[in-house]
Amino acid sequence: MSIALTEMMETIRMVQMENLDIRTVTMGISLRDCADSNFETMNQNVYNKIVSYAGELKETAEQVEKEYGIPIVNKRISITPIAEILGHATVEQTITLAKTLDRAAQQVGVDFIGGFSALIHKGISKSDQTLLDALPEALSVTERVCSSISVATTRTGINMDAVKQLGVIIKEAANRTKDRDGIACAKLVVFCNPVEDNPFMAGAFHGSGEGEVVLNVGVSGPGVVLNALKRHPNADLGEVSEVIKKTVFKITRAGELIGRVVAERLNVPFGIMDLSLAPTNAINDSVAEILEEIGLERVGTHGTIAALALMNDAVKKGGAMASSYVGGLSGAFIPVSEDNGMIKGITDGSLNLSKLEAMTCVCSVGLDMIALTGDVSPATLSGMIADEAAIGMINKKTTAVRVIPVPGKSEGEMVEFGGLLGRAPVMGVNPYSSERLVNRGGRIPAPLQALIN
Repeated sequence: MSIALTEMMETIRMVQMENLDIRTVTMGISLRDCADSNFETMNQNVYNKIVSYAGELKETAEQVEKEYGIPIVNKRISITPIAEILGHATVEQTITLAKTLDRAAQQVGVDFIGGFSALIHKGISKSDQTLLDALPEALSVTERVCSSISVATTRTGINMDAVKQLGVIIKEAANRTKDRDGIACAKLVVFCNPVEDNPFMAGAFHGSGEGEVVLNVGVSGPGVVLNALKRHPNADLGEVSEVIKKTVFKITRAGELIGRVVAERLNVPFGIMDLSLAPTNAINDSVAEILEEIGLERVGTHGTIAALALMNDAVKKGGAMASSYVGGLSGAFIPVSEDNGMIKGITDGSLNLSKLEAMTCVCSVGLDMIALTGDVSPATLSGMIADEAAIGMINKKTTAVRVIPVPGKSEGEMVEFGGLLGRAPVMGVNPYSSERLVNRGGRIPAPLQALIN
């Protein structure tokens, strides 16, 4: 009785005082059987299938949220990469399909729908190119549609022709939404080694190895981990790891329980738990502040990567013991605009693009939700993508780039994106050109690590 009461009080504290929440329940839906040579038929098939499967997702999640007292912040959908079902669709028809996805997401009440995507790490098919040509307009005229593009894997190398195109696409998407500070780019992620069951946006898509429909869950608990560490101010680093492991175990247990209940009530299979610590702009809900509690005066100083590696490893160890099926990205997100500690590190001068890039080696994503000066060149954007892809390719891990060139803004200005996307200080870039490298094109060969058979 006393143990049960203690656990209940601990959960109440984590929810009410430490920002514990289920960041997202994401329904993955296969759209492969929606393909049709007649575009209007395919377009209607896509809408009907999404609405049919996800029609009760929001309502069911909200019921479970109330019953168990743990907030579920986002309800989302991921779908088959759209380039795989486009067939002979034109650019204009592809933009129409994006609007249909947006309308379906609005109809069922989800926050985002991910999967307006293409996997082009080895080559670009005709339908892939159609999707790329449609991307800037599609992201500009929709509110809830998210896109991810795979340009590299450890097994194939880096498709530099695709990387070059993405630099231009990001720049164009920013310019098309210049009246909204380039917000279209917040819905576009460029990946190396993407995973098929990621529940987080903007990178989620329902991969070809997935079933007909599945429910994936992403938890969030930076605030809970931070407060646990504050209760152990004199612990050595081994003990710090243990505190994080035990805390994440509890967070993951709560998340899996909620996810399984939602999946059961929707009569769909439960997929995976993504263990990633996802920060918000709420007070004390910051990955950067965890690193500072471990011992850094300010995130970005020397020792930051060591502290991040310790935290990320402990998160995985604690979460893996608590869940039957761990998947997704499962690590630590460091999105600048969504983490008050990261923002403070930049404004105080302790954190810069080079350090964020280096941190990618031991965290989940990479350059995430970073506002850049509006005059950044497409070649520089492509160079950033290539660097992050190289880190992922060599280290056999997922890396990604989600950057936002903000038209008309200069280094040091602050941009407000609103909602979960938060705010970000505009960062400057290296003034020297990457254009000759990017213009060479071709494919950077796969590394020796690829030869594992």
